[in-house]
Amino acid sequence: MKLIHLSDLHLGKRLNDFSLGEDQEDILNQILGIVEAEAPDAVVIAGDVYDKAIPSVEAVGLFDEFLVRLAKLNTQIFVISGNHDSPERIAFGNRLLDAAGLHLSPVYSGRVEPITLEDDFGPVHFYLLPFVKPLHVRRFYPDDPTDTYTQALSAAVEHMDIDERQRNILVTHQFVTGAARSDSEELCVGGADNVDSAVFQVFDYVALGHIHSPQHCGSEKVRYCGTPLKYSFSEVKDQKSVTVAELKEKGNLTIRTVPLKPLRELVELRGTFAELTDKSFYEHTTWQTDYTHLTLTDEEDIPDAIGKLRLIYQGLMKLDYDNARTRSNGEITGTEVQRARSPLELFADFYALQNNRPMTQEQLVFVEELLSRMEEA
Repeated sequence: MKLIHLSDLHLGKRLNDFSLGEDQEDILNQILGIVEAEAPDAVVIAGDVYDKAIPSVEAVGLFDEFLVRLAKLNTQIFVISGNHDSPERIAFGNRLLDAAGLHLSPVYSGRVEPITLEDDFGPVHFYLLPFVKPLHVRRFYPDDPTDTYTQALSAAVEHMDIDERQRNILVTHQFVTGAARSDSEELCVGGADNVDSAVFQVFDYVALGHIHSPQHCGSEKVRYCGTPLKYSFSEVKDQKSVTVAELKEKGNLTIRTVPLKPLRELVELRGTFAELTDKSFYEHTTWQTDYTHLTLTDEEDIPDAIGKLRLIYQGLMKLDYDNARTRSNGEITGTEVQRARSPLELFADFYALQNNRPMTQEQLVFVEELLSRMEEA
């Protein structure tokens, strides 16, 4: 059983107010070429199809075209909702589309029924578990311990009634403890959303979404494939790729990657204004059209620096200064915008100021669940 593992497409995303629509369309075309060349039995998309719960018309159209072309390649398609998606919108029409080989995760209802494919070694069972919080699981299993994400995911898996003698694949979207994060992911204060990888040991392969850098967690069979594109400058050094996993007989798993090449790279450059505008510095590069983060080291501010630099660096997204003034006062300058803080982060900061100590793990979990109930209400 050969499968191609994708996740975190984040269709419709804007980066520093730049639309990435053209870049996303190009990378999806590359993925379609890889699928055609690899001829997998299944393609799994492990959540965060869209960047917003209510995606733009353009994002929906882009995903629709991708699915239509993917279906023509005679492969089964498995899609779950992530924390950025609306589970109800992703699930729309799932019972009708099953017969066409497009399997969309339903809204979590306490039961996750497997979808079974066959190969030369027998059946392979696919379990589609969308992004869930402890609150979602507790609703159906109030007698099970579900205070933490690990307990909640453990309860969800236990109620799947897995036959460990057969081959089983889980597609889910969670933060597994130990995974290396980047700046483009939503963070949770104190690691309250951590899930212990031991929860997934009953599966032969776990196709994870949520973390943007490709990596294994705990074992080779628990894997994040990462995003197909770089969605923050903290990912500049990442090599984006498609994960190809092959299961033969029980216990025989091989994993490899196929690299992806973006239409435009994310590039970080630093130097004086004179150095960065010297033609010999940039003329034999792609930096003029790449997405760039420039750091000026001039001691004096350059009037209208961003406007002047954009005459050369058309994709200039961020401009910072690094000089004696900025190093002495520790302030962030230029066009960098601080990441928006979540309600949980703000509450945790307020609590620490009021009580001169941070919140405990138990308190973090309680407040997060309270905020979830308020959001649902």
